[in-house]
Amino acid sequence: METGCVIAKIIDSEGSAPRKKGAWLLMEGNGKLQGTVGGGLLEANVIEIARKVLDTKTSETHAFRLDRDDHAGLDMRCGGDVSVSVEYVSEQEAEKFLKEVKANGKALIFGAGHIGLALEPVLRHIGFETVVIDDRSEYANSERFPMAEIKVIESYADSFVGLKTDEDSYIVIVTRGHAGDYDVLKQSLCLPSAYVGMIGSRKKVAETLRILHEEDGVGQERLDKVYSPIGISIHSETPEEIAVSIAAEMITVRAGYGK
Repeated sequence: METGCVIAKIIDSEGSAPRKKGAWLLMEGNGKLQGTVGGGLLEANVIEIARKVLDTKTSETHAFRLDRDDHAGLDMRCGGDVSVSVEYVSEQEAEKFLKEVKANGKALIFGAGHIGLALEPVLRHIGFETVVIDDRSEYANSERFPMAEIKVIESYADSFVGLKTDEDSYIVIVTRGHAGDYDVLKQSLCLPSAYVGMIGSRKKVAETLRILHEEDGVGQERLDKVYSPIGISIHSETPEEIAVSIAAEMITVRAGYGK
């Protein structure tokens, strides 16, 4: 007997819905659940629909009103509207489909020092696929980063050798020095990505961006999209605190609220 899976995805949302477009819940053939579309009665209803779809193998789309004062709505205080597609995926398609739906962005972390070491597990735990890139094998290795993909490069002047970026790539520049940061940033600006962030003091950042604009001819519009100094302002000082601030900024961008 074929055992596929069911993926429920929010395809549209308005108002104060608990999760936005793109949120997903996965029901495997054995009934095991991963992900969430927002919890509460919304999720309970979606799970029931997913069980039915797993049995019938017929995909459905449902609209929910999260308003306890609406007799046709769910007894939730959110007050938003949510549309959810509940799609059956056959056993033959499941492996590829699961890989795609679980992808929440690839984080390319340039710099395997203290901040990279603190940041990688944080990003991994919030759903990013992590790649750590450095020109030092004693820093970029599987002992320090057992769960990440590792790339040891010859030089930051050729940072992206063997790497591909796309609209789901998040480029994090935290190398050990200004020269490395500059090299990676300059190359990043020519590549597709969802996010480019570079560490540094405001003075250092301003000088780097000035050089890129005045001497390298990079357009100001492109430079304005760089997140630098990297991370949201939480008065962070330690590598771990800086990692949290960077992760928070990346979550914001991934949720569609970036520049």
